[in-house]
Amino acid sequence: MIHAATIAGDPRYQGDTVSQLSAPPQIEFRNVTKMYGGVAAVKELSLTVSRGEFLTILGPSGSGKTTALMLLAGFISPTQGDILVAGKSVASVPSYRRDQGIVFQSYALFPHLSVRRNLEFPLEMRGVKAAERAERVANLLARVYLGDFGDRMPSQLSGGQQQRVALARALIADPPVLLLDEPLGALDRNLREQMQSEIKSLHKEFGITTVCVTHDQEEALTLSDRIIVMRGGSIEQIDTPEGLYDRPRSLFVANFLGEANFLQSVIAPPNGARPSGMMPMIRPERIRIAVPDTPTLADAHQRQHANGIVAEVIYAGALRKYNVKVGDSTLVVREHVASDQQVFRPGEQVRLDWLRSDVRLVATETNGGAA
Repeated sequence: MIHAATIAGDPRYQGDTVSQLSAPPQIEFRNVTKMYGGVAAVKELSLTVSRGEFLTILGPSGSGKTTALMLLAGFISPTQGDILVAGKSVASVPSYRRDQGIVFQSYALFPHLSVRRNLEFPLEMRGVKAAERAERVANLLARVYLGDFGDRMPSQLSGGQQQRVALARALIADPPVLLLDEPLGALDRNLREQMQSEIKSLHKEFGITTVCVTHDQEEALTLSDRIIVMRGGSIEQIDTPEGLYDRPRSLFVANFLGEANFLQSVIAPPNGARPSGMMPMIRPERIRIAVPDTPTLADAHQRQHANGIVAEVIYAGALRKYNVKVGDSTLVVREHVASDQQVFRPGEQVRLDWLRSDVRLVATETNGGAA
């Protein structure tokens, strides 16, 4: 049994709400390790996923995120530890006997079957009668805006349409768990954004417990109730998207999820001291850029400032990014483009300032060692 006192001090459970923690988890990893020879792809992984939650696993190549999903899917077995779904161990249950829907980056549609037959197949395997199969297929195709595409072959569909078919096939048997493996990785940016909205809408409508693996940070922030960042087979941090972005615990997480400015050589620590192994960090959009003689703000006593020289300006449509040299450091400033704002050019002197409350202290030592 996991006690409340244990949860309060355990970073694995950060971001859990009281209601989530009091309800039995839909998915649970208990000290799961997966070895390949002498290498641990996943090391003593323990986590819970609440019923109806959308959990995303992020991490660089080799972090263990895909291994964790493959363990949950039943394509590989843990070397040690246990995996439970709805309170029952599935560690030794083969994939085809687990009641779950899976969507792969490659869609994995049957190329020789029509769209309608692709959706009927999982229902046939479960013994659903023909009339009910036809009704469920028609309803779900209409729901993913493909009501007129049932007779087409997968090769006759666009990438976005194929992804909708793959999602529909995963959902049609109403599984309690949905697994997404880089589901939007093969789509271009516009299609990814459209499908993010579609996946979010479907998750809200069906309420299926969902575990997603992706390398796309924006996708994770957009879709998830909670996000896990993994490194070296271990969990680095679990939190809500906002909590993870705004309150990263380590230098690794701060760097991995978005851009980060580290201020150790820019500002002096209070009282001339800083906690050992900690580094001050601030996000680029929390820094204000202005002319050097800009009027003092009313909250100036709550702010820190630094003077610098613009090294580079990057225009990206809705955003403008400045790289500003401050002594030996370069700080990144990001602001939304507006018609009446001042635009600075390379070589111009500027003044940067930010609220002290927006500075976070992050650990330089992490689960994977020195960051």
